[in-house]
Amino acid sequence: MSELLRLDRVACIRGDRLLFEGLSLALARGDALWLRGPNGAGKSSLIRLVAGLLRPAAGTVEHRERVALIDEAAALDAELPLRRALDVWARIDTVDGQAVTRAMADMALAPLAEVPVAMLSTGQRKRAAMARVIASGAPIWLLDEPANGMDDAAQARLVAAIARHRANGGAVLLASHFALGIDDLAELDMGALA
Repeated sequence: MSELLRLDRVACIRGDRLLFEGLSLALARGDALWLRGPNGAGKSSLIRLVAGLLRPAAGTVEHRERVALIDEAAALDAELPLRRALDVWARIDTVDGQAVTRAMADMALAPLAEVPVAMLSTGQRKRAAMARVIASGAPIWLLDEPANGMDDAAQARLVAAIARHRANGGAVLLASHFALGIDDLAELDMGALA
């Protein structure tokens, strides 16, 4: 089956506030869905629901393959040099070092391999987080504001990585304030669900 992700009548409550309800969607291989809308509309909450970090108030979330997540935290050990921090995740994801090497090249990080994660700029940390997602080999990418802090060149690398992932049968759920110039991108206005 080409479908990787399905949400059926999902509702999300944060605190005492209903963010959305009755949300159903599916992502198949090669799909990309842009979650757009104002702050507080539930974009990040939906990403966290799909990642399994939040429970839906109602409905079901099913994914048939592994997921990889970018959110506000880079999830890399700040004390380690970048390459070693990415290698830790490679062991967790059971991928070889070549996957990390390729992902670092994709995000132009090879010159920063020995720099401690704590010393990276905001944009470099976002590129490092994206390299972690790329190297994971997960078919479903959950990207919450992945381009924050990235310059134009880094954003172009991000868009190219997303295109390769989709061409190889992966799916992307993207929360962002702007579309990033991604081709054939479906949209869901989270603000309209409130």
